[in-house]
Amino acid sequence: MDEPENTPAAEQPFSDLKLGETSFRLLGTAHVSRASAEAVDHEVSTGKWDIVAIELCDSRYKAFENPDALQKMDLFQVIRTGRAPMVTAMLAMGAFQQRIADQFGIEPGAEMRAAIDQARTQGCTLELIDREIGTTLKRVYRNVPWWRRFYLFSGLITSVVVHEDINEEEIEKLKEGDLLETTFAQFAETASEIYEPLISERDRFMAAKLKRLVSDEPRRILAVVGAGHLKGLEENLLRADGDPEETIDQLSQIPVGSKWVKRIPWLIVVLVFIGFGFGFYRSPALGWTLVLEWVVINGGLSALGAAIAGGHILTVISAFIAAPITSLNPTIGAGFVTALVESYLRKPTVGDFSTLRSDTASFRGWRHNRVARTLLVFVFSTIGSAAGTYLAGFRIGQHLFS
Repeated sequence: MDEPENTPAAEQPFSDLKLGETSFRLLGTAHVSRASAEAVDHEVSTGKWDIVAIELCDSRYKAFENPDALQKMDLFQVIRTGRAPMVTAMLAMGAFQQRIADQFGIEPGAEMRAAIDQARTQGCTLELIDREIGTTLKRVYRNVPWWRRFYLFSGLITSVVVHEDINEEEIEKLKEGDLLETTFAQFAETASEIYEPLISERDRFMAAKLKRLVSDEPRRILAVVGAGHLKGLEENLLRADGDPEETIDQLSQIPVGSKWVKRIPWLIVVLVFIGFGFGFYRSPALGWTLVLEWVVINGGLSALGAAIAGGHILTVISAFIAAPITSLNPTIGAGFVTALVESYLRKPTVGDFSTLRSDTASFRGWRHNRVARTLLVFVFSTIGSAAGTYLAGFRIGQHLFS
């Protein structure tokens, strides 16, 4: 295959390979890099590609095509069906990317936009090869031990709260193969349960999607992917690992959570009631002390979370009242109650939905936008209640065994 000499693409990491009569060029990019966007635009515009495959899933592609889709989101349904944490996580990730893009005046995912637009101009077939982002996030969540999930989610929230400028040269360095391989190798060693579904599985998934495009007829395919996937994608394309359809189906499944993990909340409830009962058995004063501390600690931390999120004063009060009760009923969480109260007291407007993507680029914007604030209230009051449950449970144990 021709080398992309003296072109923007020549400055990007790439790999050429051939399967049967199908030639591939894997072009590595950074998702918020101006140089990457220019390289993709130039490479597709050459007109030598039959198919342009991009690292997008169907839902992310639809977001590109219909940026106003967020305005049609049913916030109540999101909360009622338990999708608030997922939507919050996706907004947080988008916000982090948006902040970097804003630093350099470039649209997030500009290289994907360039690929889409040029593919249409050149009459190329466009293929979406990435796994659904919701499936990936759920597989990450399932793969992380339950005791580390709070750490994982808090890291996402921290990316929203903490602002740290990133040098454009550092972004361009992310496309240097050796540095990338070293970075991801270290990531795999320190957090393999995250690396596997987030990177490794998607390498296999995208390779399987590309293998489905292999033809007996001569065909040239350009795959535009994040540079971090370049090495793994090449290895998986060259590996004979069975039917691509089976791989795609297997990696699209949501693993079933461990039954014993689901029983932990109920076990905590049983232990708390046993603690209350034992406390009243020893003395009514001790029993009421345990109940009071349960209410104050659990309700207080949930209310603090709602307040940090910028919730209405009545939302904060509802968190204080609801958390001690909902913590004893695992079928409903404090966040569900506080989010409903917040959305009722401060009903989101059309304007809130229309500016949701830009507002979530800063923590102040999260607190200002009524949609984002409701989601933040849900998350922070839930985290506060969870922390309060364990802290109050520990205090009950201290009283009973001291």
